[in-house]
Formats: sequence, C-alpha cells, structure tokens
Amino acid sequence: MRIILILFRIIVGVLFIFSGLIKANDPLGLSYKMNEFFEVLHMAWLNPYSLVFSVLMNAFEIIAGIAVLLGYGMRVFSFLLLLLILFFTFLTGFALFSGTIKECGCFGDCIKLTATETFYKDVVLLLMILVIFFYRKQIQPLFKNKKLILILMASGIIFPFAIQWYTLNHLPIIDCLPYKVGNNIPEKMKLPPGAKPDRYETVLIYEKDGIAKEFTMDNYPWDDSTWVFKDRKDKLVEKGDAEPAIKDFYLSDFNGGNQTDALLTADKPVYLFLSENTAKAGYGWDAKMHDLQKKAQNGEIYLYGVTASDQQSVEAFKQAHQLQFEFLQMDGVAIKTAGRSNPCLMKIENGTITGKWHYNDIP
Repeated sequence: MRIILILFRIIVGVLFIFSGLIKANDPLGLSYKMNEFFEVLHMAWLNPYSLVFSVLMNAFEIIAGIAVLLGYGMRVFSFLLLLLILFFTFLTGFALFSGTIKECGCFGDCIKLTATETFYKDVVLLLMILVIFFYRKQIQPLFKNKKLILILMASGIIFPFAIQWYTLNHLPIIDCLPYKVGNNIPEKMKLPPGAKPDRYETVLIYEKDGIAKEFTMDNYPWDDSTWVFKDRKDKLVEKGDAEPAIKDFYLSDFNGGNQTDALLTADKPVYLFLSENTAKAGYGWDAKMHDLQKKAQNGEIYLYGVTASDQQSVEAFKQAHQLQFEFLQMDGVAIKTAGRSNPCLMKIENGTITGKWHYNDIP
C-alpha cells in the first residue's frame, strides 16, 4: 500500500499542478468557461465573480498539488482535494450526459479534451484521491526539515497568484488560441484536410390558415398561392467530424457591410483595436493609440476598432478617448478569443497575425 500511496500522490500532485499552471496561463479563459456553466445551470448571477473564482481555483490546484507531493497538511488538503474532485466530477458528468457543453476546459485551451475524456479522467482521479484521503494519516512529510517545507509551500502559494497577475496585466505567456501570433487567419478558417463539414438543409417556412409548416426546397408549395412565405433558415441535418479553428472572424461596418476580405488582403499592415465591450475598457493606452492613429492618418497603416458594442456606445467611447478611426463590429465571443484583454491590439499583414499586445504593452 505504501508504494501505491506514493504513486497516487505523484500522479495526483503532478496533474493538479500541471492543470493549474495551464489555466493560470489564461485565467480569463477559465472565467469564460465558468460563465458558460453558470448560464447552463441558470446561475448567471455569478458571472461577475467568475474571474475571482478562476484565479482562486487555479491557485488552489497548484497549492494542493504541491502539498500532496510534499506530504504537507494532508488532513486538510486531502479533504479539500476530495471536495474539489467531487465538484469537478459532477460538472464534467453534467457536461457529458446533458450534452450542453462540449469541452470542460480542465486543461485550458492548450490541451483539448472531450467531455467524455474529461469525465473519465476525473473518475480515475476521484478513486486515487479517495485512497489518499482514507490513508492520509500514513503520509509523512517528504522532508524532515520543517523550515524547508514551509519555504516550499510559501513559494507555492505566491507563485500561482504572481503568474496570474502577470497574465492578466499582459497576455498569456503561451498563446494556445487560434489567433496566436504567426497564424494565418484565412488558413485557420478552412477545415482540416480530409474533414467532413456539417451538412445543412434549407428549410422554408410557409403559413396557411394561421398554421406554419416547414418545407424543403424539393416540396415547398411554390404553385399554391394559399400558402404565404414567412421565413427561411438552414437546418443542421448531419454533424461533421471537424470544424475550422477560426469560424467566427467576420468584420462588418454598422451598416452591415462585410469588410473581412478587404482587411485580410490589405496592401498595408492592418491594426485592429479590439474592445469587446467599450464600457468596460481599461485605461492608460490613449497616448500610444494617438501615435498609431497619426500613422494611419499619414497613410502608413490601416487602423480599425473592433467591438461588439452598439454604435451609440462606440461614438461615446471615441469621443472620450479622442479616437478618429472607424469601428467595425464582430461577435463578442470571437473578440474575447482573439485578444485576452479589453482593449487589445492586433497587427495583421496579408491575413497573418504578426503582433498582439495587451493594452498595457501597446508599442
């Protein structure tokens, strides 16, 4: 049992540290995933606190993993780990069996696991942690020197908060998202070679005597004037086996005009000033953006704002910060995926992302 206990401690400790580090690299990403769970569980009132929960959870995973490896405070940490893994197993089980969430985000965006893989991973971890919990009294500290263990634990507490402070005030140290520097957006918008795309069928909705009915392109009542056309939609009839890494990069002006292709094929560098919600944008970037704005006015570059906010909010934002460049609209989820700060600056040349900066680091 002693060997099994040591083995389980190593596996559990390393996995929790690894999982915590990956998510600490991008705490905002985990907070977005938490918001997704909150919406599904009808707990949207918790959304404002998701980032705090994210930072604390990432830190605890790392701290608990270090404690298990060191054999420190096992009565407390084995109990807390058991509560945490029971919670994780419930969430991943809910995601798997409800089918409402595709990925649980246990390893962030760097290592993608399906809901099935995540659930069974948590079941195995639960069994290991149960063994650690029931045999916790037999676990001795790794080192006899108590001061050394306390120093290591103190370092283990400071480190996860420090790294998350850094990534929240800059950008993730390792960018695992499809919009990372070096990626070509048009290429990432294509399906992987050999993949089968989703298959859709056009559905036409006609109404007769107050009753609406769906028709296909093959059987709609084109020759019966008593049926009145109401709507048209595309219905998924067969799910594909893959999807593009980038599927929501669509830029439009406030009149609905598509500007995507023009920007991806521009003859000059294109800078996109991303702000998903202009009302929640950070501060301290004005002077740097004014310098960039002058370059755009001199014809050296193209500069556009990108937001999910409405036109009235954008105009107020531009006036408050003395911005004179045009703003385009894009889906809010796409903006948060492209840039992990609000605002965030992205540089694109011939469709390839050649630079990306947190608003604290705009050059």
